[in-house]
Amino acid sequence: MGLELDIGMIRGLGTLVVVLAFIGLSLWVFNAKRNPEFAEACLLPFADEPSPDIATPSDAQEEPVTRSIRP
Repeated sequence: MGLELDIGMIRGLGTLVVVLAFIGLSLWVFNAKRNPEFAEACLLPFADEPSPDIATPSDAQEEPVTRSIRP
C-alpha cells in the first residue's frame, strides 16, 4: 500500500505546480504596492531619449540624424 507514482500522478503534480506558480505570479504582478515600480519600469524603453522640457533652442536647429541600413 505504498505511494505509486504513475504517469497520471506525475502529470497531476506538474499541473498543480504550474497552477500555483501562475497564482503566485499573478498576485505579485497585481499587488498595489508594486504600481510605482512598474510605472517606472514601463518608461525604461524611453530612458535614453532626451526629455522635451530639457531641450534647448540649439537642439531644434540641428539636422536629424539618419542611419544607414547597410552593413
